[in-house]
Amino acid sequence: MAHPEPKIRKKRLGMELRRLREETGVSLQAAGEAIDGDKTKMSRIENGRQGLRPLELKALLNLYAVEPKLGEALLALQRQSKQKGWWSRHSDTLKPDFQERLTLESDAVRIYAYQSVVVPGLLQTYAYAEAVIRGTSNKRASNEEVKSLVELRLARQSIFDAEDAPQYLCILDESVLHRQVGGPAVTAEQLRALVGMCDRPGIVVQVIPYQQGAYPGMDGPFTVYSYPDPMELDVVGLDYLDGGLYLEESGAVERYRSAFDHLRAAALSSRESMDLIARIARDLENE
Repeated sequence: MAHPEPKIRKKRLGMELRRLREETGVSLQAAGEAIDGDKTKMSRIENGRQGLRPLELKALLNLYAVEPKLGEALLALQRQSKQKGWWSRHSDTLKPDFQERLTLESDAVRIYAYQSVVVPGLLQTYAYAEAVIRGTSNKRASNEEVKSLVELRLARQSIFDAEDAPQYLCILDESVLHRQVGGPAVTAEQLRALVGMCDRPGIVVQVIPYQQGAYPGMDGPFTVYSYPDPMELDVVGLDYLDGGLYLEESGAVERYRSAFDHLRAAALSSRESMDLIARIARDLENE
């Protein structure tokens, strides 16, 4: 059975509609009646459990007196909520929360990632990704299953080839560079690839060195996905053993934004980070 389509776009649209309704003092019932419904329907829309048609959205935009730029952004988001991503052909095998991640990656204009264990999937080489997937699988995966997962992971990197490619800033703990995933040769190749990827516009990797000791925000990996103005509806992604958790509440998102600022302040500059990564790669090649 196919998994349901990701709901993150509906949630983002619903959150913004709730904010606009509350700012203008319109009741749930009045908003629901404006789209020939009731407060139950409006509540489901605002909670991301139900979509709405373009004419319904336009009626709400008129009711809330939304300025044109924001209105166009919301209409674009409504259209996107109906679109299937390139990964939809894998929907039978992908967990819904992973489909949510792919949706977030494809929509974001900025992605800020902190990783203390492995190189993030968006920056992994084939051999490194294969070693990660084999090493972290809870069951013995077949060669075909591993190959399919690796190819899917590398396909995610196509977002960097798009005309509107996101800005990607990644903070790595130095321990990531020393962890020999797949052995010295595979790790060295991965580190060289990191240096090469940072030659591309919009991709920046910085390293927090061992000398930094304890630092704010080191509690665990996370990713912040940022979206275009004027909505500024950011989402934080957290990984756990069986999937992922996505935080959208403004207070939680702001805490992770602040944590990322602390992490970046603790990190080496981009140039210093590249020098450190290249030096560790050379050391691995000489082992």
